[in-house]
Amino acid sequence: MAGSDAALAAASLGVAVDLYEMRPHTMTPAHHTGKFAELVCSNSFGGEGETNAKGLLQAELLAAGGLVMSAAQACRVPAGGALAVDREAFSERVTETLMQHPNITVYRQELTRIPAGVVVLASGPLTSDALAQEIQRTVGMEFLGFYDAAAPVIDVDSIDQRIAYRKGRYEQGADYLNLPFHKEDYERFYEALTAARRHLPHDWERLEFFEGCIPIEELARRGYDTPRFGPLKPVGLEHPETGERYFAVAQLRQEDARGRLWSLVGFQTGLKWGDQLAVLRLIPGLAKVEVVRYGVMHRNTYLNAPKLLSPTMQLRDHSQLFVAGVLAGTEGYLESAATGWLAGTNAARQLLGLPLAVPPETSMLGGLVRFLATANPDNFQPMNANWGLVPASPKERHIGKAEQRRRLYARGLADLARWLVEELSVNYRSPSAKPCPERSACTEPAK
Repeated sequence: MAGSDAALAAASLGVAVDLYEMRPHTMTPAHHTGKFAELVCSNSFGGEGETNAKGLLQAELLAAGGLVMSAAQACRVPAGGALAVDREAFSERVTETLMQHPNITVYRQELTRIPAGVVVLASGPLTSDALAQEIQRTVGMEFLGFYDAAAPVIDVDSIDQRIAYRKGRYEQGADYLNLPFHKEDYERFYEALTAARRHLPHDWERLEFFEGCIPIEELARRGYDTPRFGPLKPVGLEHPETGERYFAVAQLRQEDARGRLWSLVGFQTGLKWGDQLAVLRLIPGLAKVEVVRYGVMHRNTYLNAPKLLSPTMQLRDHSQLFVAGVLAGTEGYLESAATGWLAGTNAARQLLGLPLAVPPETSMLGGLVRFLATANPDNFQPMNANWGLVPASPKERHIGKAEQRRRLYARGLADLARWLVEELSVNYRSPSAKPCPERSACTEPAK
């Protein structure tokens, strides 16, 4: 996500970009293709709307012409109040856009050394060992890390539609399929889940899960009711016809535009595949489930951003190096794309002799990058979009939380739009602009 947005942001400013991607020649434990912006943990970019922090960041990226958000809007699938996409169509669109841009040259090879010149490091959560060691030598400190996990994806025809029912939580649309547990169902499921074998990484004893993407088996290990207060929470999911309230409810979210593939919401897992299938078949409605893609666990690698990074996404001690995405300490596809766009924009501006830019603090992107640069480095953890990142608006009597957030949304988007015009208008061309028909017909770009 970060590298894709960074490449197009820089190329759209007239800078020639060498884009390196090691896949498909060198794969990772989580990816399956060589396409750019392949989604592995979820197909969702988070909630939309004027009361949602991620909704503001989505709107900001659309205003900036970000590639990932533009492609997401074009490839979206129903997901209630969230922005979810058809994985294959989304990745294909991002890949085609980058491959066809006249200012971008793609190299399918693994980099083991940081190239000379102005560089954006957006190697993602699964940075290869060789490049990770090179980055570590450059910044002079150890990486931090946490484990992430992906949820299984299943075939819609293997879901028992006599048991599943459509409903969104608290009546918010009907884009989700729900699988209800009675108490005895849950007890069988929980017993199998806690007994299932896990795929253990070599350094399992130092596991540090990010709280927003904890494997379902880790949640179960924390206690009998923990999953019921998390991804299996039944609140607001009473049966739409009978009104029955269940002991627990698992939700399925649509993964593709045709509605053939569905993923289990919050069921990221690192269980061995045989045990994973056995556990899934104990969920009501999935007795004959066919798994299209099993959940996997992988290690995320990131830097201690507050010790190293400025809010321009530039390394403080290495002025030609910019960092974006999970490597910079963000959590989530949306946040990775946003920091990638800013890193690519500022890398290009440095080449063009323009001052580096930082979004206003009232914008969600501005709040996020300021957090990365100024957070407490002693126990730094990756951060995603949330209202705590932006300054609060003056409190007024009789104004509820929802209205306060709408005002933060309107203020942040307006301030970012003004910043885009006033500070980034020089030689700026939107990433959505049509590329030149031939590279030779374009003005020779800076590199």
